[in-house]
Parts: sequence; structure tokens; C-alpha cells
Amino acid sequence: MGGAWDEVATTLVARRGDALSRYAYLLTGSVDDAADLVQDALVRTFGTPRLALTLPRAEAYVRRAILNAVIDRSRRDGTWRRVRHLTLAPAFVESAAAASDERLDLIERVRELSPRQAACIVLRYYDDLTVDGVAQTLGISSGAVKRYLSDGLRALSSSIDPAGARAARSGDSHVGS
Repeated sequence: MGGAWDEVATTLVARRGDALSRYAYLLTGSVDDAADLVQDALVRTFGTPRLALTLPRAEAYVRRAILNAVIDRSRRDGTWRRVRHLTLAPAFVESAAAASDERLDLIERVRELSPRQAACIVLRYYDDLTVDGVAQTLGISSGAVKRYLSDGLRALSSSIDPAGARAARSGDSHVGS
């Protein structure tokens, strides 16, 4: 029962597979999780034959399936997130050299945002969607998207405070003395 949808699936993976993996990586921060998400999204999209599935439409389906899976996972893990700090030891201890790496690690900062904020940031600035496009994709109001973007950008900018900025600000107060 192969058909046009079968060809669309093969072409999508060949042409856009890397872009879909990068998209999933931005949402998860993990290469392995991203690969799993893309695979699951492809199975969900192409698991049953669909009529009139064009390449752009198929990619939109897969991207939406990836986004839904990330948001659903965050809902399921919500309870665990509230108690995991009681049992989880830090994976690493930061050194002084990590300060410069911290400023450059934007993907990790995006992962620290709430799932909705991260989704809005990725859709707006990676997928280059308008605010209305993000709202339509997520099924929320434009005002909610603006709020998630505002809060997310504020969180990102406050977490990327250059190590020297605080010292420069405190040093500036002595310059005029």
C-alpha cells in the first residue's frame, strides 16, 4: 500500500532530517532526546497513510508533533520536577573558567526556561514565525505569546550577565570619587 505519502516521508527525511533534528535539539538540549523526538514524530505523521500530504505540509506535521511531545513531556514530568532536587546531585561543579562558557551557552539557557517560553522563543527566533504565527502554532493568544517571549527574553538576558559587567558597574562608582 505504498504511495505518494511513502515518497514524501523518504524525501522529508533525506532533505529536512537534519533541520528537524536541530529543531528538536533546540527544544530538548539533548542530541539523543532530539533523535528520539524526530523518530517518534515521523512515526506519528507517517504511521498511517495520509492522502495529499505534500512535503511542506508533512514537515509542518512533524514539527508540530515534536513540539507537542516536548510540551506533553514537561506536563508529565511536572511532579517529578518538584521533588527531584531532593534526590539529585549536581552533575558538575562550576569552575571559575566556566564563567565565559556560561555566557555563550544559550541553548542551555533556553532549556532552563519553562516549556512554553522555550517553545515561543524557538518558534519566534529559530523558525522566524511572527507573534501571530507562534500563537496559531501553539493554539494560544497573541498576548500570551508576547508575555512568554517577554518573560523568556528577560530570563535569558538576566542569566547572561557577563562576569566583568558587575565588576565594571561597581568600579564605575569609584571613578568619579
